[in-house]
Amino acid sequence: MFADQLSKLLRHTDQVVPPDELARKLELGRPLRVKLGLDPTAPSVTLGWAVVLRKLRHFQEMGHTAVLIVGDFTGQVGDPSDRSETRRRLTAEEVNGYADNVLGQFRRVLLDENLEIRRNSEWLGSLDMAGLLELTSAATVAQMLERSDFAKRYQEGSPISVMEFLYPLLQGYDSVAVQADVELGGSDQLWNLMMGRVVQERYGMEPQVAMTMPLLVGTDGVKKMSQSVGNYIGVEDPPEEMFGKTMSIPDTSMVEWFPLAADFDPEEVAVIESGLVSGELHPGETKRRLARAVTALYWGAEAAEEAERAFDQVFKRGGIPDEIEAFTLPEEDPVTVPSLIRDALGLSGSEARRLLAQGAVKLDGETVQTQELGRSELKGRVLQVGKRRFVRLV
Repeated sequence: MFADQLSKLLRHTDQVVPPDELARKLELGRPLRVKLGLDPTAPSVTLGWAVVLRKLRHFQEMGHTAVLIVGDFTGQVGDPSDRSETRRRLTAEEVNGYADNVLGQFRRVLLDENLEIRRNSEWLGSLDMAGLLELTSAATVAQMLERSDFAKRYQEGSPISVMEFLYPLLQGYDSVAVQADVELGGSDQLWNLMMGRVVQERYGMEPQVAMTMPLLVGTDGVKKMSQSVGNYIGVEDPPEEMFGKTMSIPDTSMVEWFPLAADFDPEEVAVIESGLVSGELHPGETKRRLARAVTALYWGAEAAEEAERAFDQVFKRGGIPDEIEAFTLPEEDPVTVPSLIRDALGLSGSEARRLLAQGAVKLDGETVQTQELGRSELKGRVLQVGKRRFVRLV
């Protein structure tokens, strides 16, 4: 039984440290406490976050306890992982606003059973000076400078604040507070997870197993999926948008997306990869399969099929979706087109101007080439920006 659990839990993982400890902990015969900490520093839960969330779900399905830590305290400190400069601090109001947004989204991936959701302000917010000094004694400056991004910044003479040194210690203290047996994270979090082992040992606890998952490349096929970059898909994106965005990824990203974004078994992925290399599988049809699978994972098979039909109507037959949200035109006449795009579709003013200049703005399928249009010219027409954004002007 434990061998079967271990096999599924190791599926798609990047690293497990120490490699044999997970098997030993599973053989204890009790539910493990599996920790995942996520700092709410942006409003959406992306498919990138869902990679590690889904691994946490695998533990839940086997009867283990998922301990999801919403880093409302550490989110104000800022994770320095892969940073070349000091990160801007978020306020408590900003972090708590993001936390409120993402809590419901986590449940689109996780089960309600075997789930604890904690905010680390519960224990970090009340940590006094004596407690903080005890925590800082768990690690040395030399240990901190072994971390690649810190080492690089130190060598370049770039500032490193003491607060940034505190971040991995605070994350490690989370593991003490929730008595974690296992901690999950992305591959860029391994150093932080290993520091959790150090902190637990300092407090007389058996150290956790560190388990990392690969980072999902974004829709651009170049950088890791990130809300700050804009190359992301959110787990609450409407089915049509989720399907369409998945169809936009480069062909070269598909083999990576099948296991990480669609949770396909390694054997299925190997067959798909072989078929694409040999030419037996058509890239376009394979990407449709991927888009259906991703969409069905969050919205169900019926919604995925409907999203595909909507996609075909717009892109294969050049049509306009049947159901489009309405937007009430402003009272001004004439209407400034970049401002209309900004208000109707929630884009920034600079992005609206850029899209207009690129010819990416259409009215009833005709490219808009002017900065202003009369209200009478706009009323009742469909404004299209790019390939997937539509709004009916009323």
